[in-house]
Amino acid sequence: MGSIEIVVDNKAAEGFAAEHGFALWLKGDEREILFDTGNQEALLPNCRKLELNFSSLTDLVLSHGHYDHTGGVDSVVRETKNIQVYLHQAAMQPRYSEKDGETKSVRMPAAAMRSLWELPEDSIHWLTHPFMISTNIGLSGPISRMTEYEDTGGSFYYDPLAERSDPIEDDNALWIDTPKGLVICVGCSHAGIVNTIRAIIDIVGKGNIHCVIGGLHLINATAERLENTALALNEFNLGRLVTCHCTGDVATEFLQTRLNCEVVQGYAGFSFDF
Repeated sequence: MGSIEIVVDNKAAEGFAAEHGFALWLKGDEREILFDTGNQEALLPNCRKLELNFSSLTDLVLSHGHYDHTGGVDSVVRETKNIQVYLHQAAMQPRYSEKDGETKSVRMPAAAMRSLWELPEDSIHWLTHPFMISTNIGLSGPISRMTEYEDTGGSFYYDPLAERSDPIEDDNALWIDTPKGLVICVGCSHAGIVNTIRAIIDIVGKGNIHCVIGGLHLINATAERLENTALALNEFNLGRLVTCHCTGDVATEFLQTRLNCEVVQGYAGFSFDF
């Protein structure tokens, strides 16, 4: 029915570029979809190596507005025709992260924002609610935060003084309804991976999950959060988990020992059919 290739990730197969960022290329339902665009340097060389042509893209989906998922937007828009773009309004706002008492900007690059504003108005789809790209491919829109143990995975703010917390309300996920079950693609899971899966099950009305792939933002997770996450994931009918980007090696190794499904480390150059 289709395929997914990781084109940008923190880890990479030999011959591929690695960077702190994430992007997936999906083919299915006669669509070619780029889910996120990585940071800035890895997208173009990795797409060339995989013989993926931007001119074939029909859709660009942004999981949220951080730079490591939107850095390649300008390159994509310049090389495509009639592309449809999906994102939440909050993806373009100023935002910061804080670590060791220092803040830095993590917003979408200015060039990316300019390229989006130059697109025809009817090419931009604002994700205020679930949205179907095709018969079997959908987007979650904003995800309700229901679990007590899941948070955004870091210290994120709207301002450089770190006074106004950023809940990253633009975080959203993509799913594909396949004969083998749902394939769920996430960027960073800032809404929480358990919240994300539950939201999609509620939208679709079915719970057989063939694969979850993407960043889980568990790199800073406490032992308690990891334990609760594993327990919740085991309640789902999950066939495979591919951890990427911001999941963290410790969290990946923990999930490999605790989950009832296959857990594999993703990397640029990784691909699978569904």
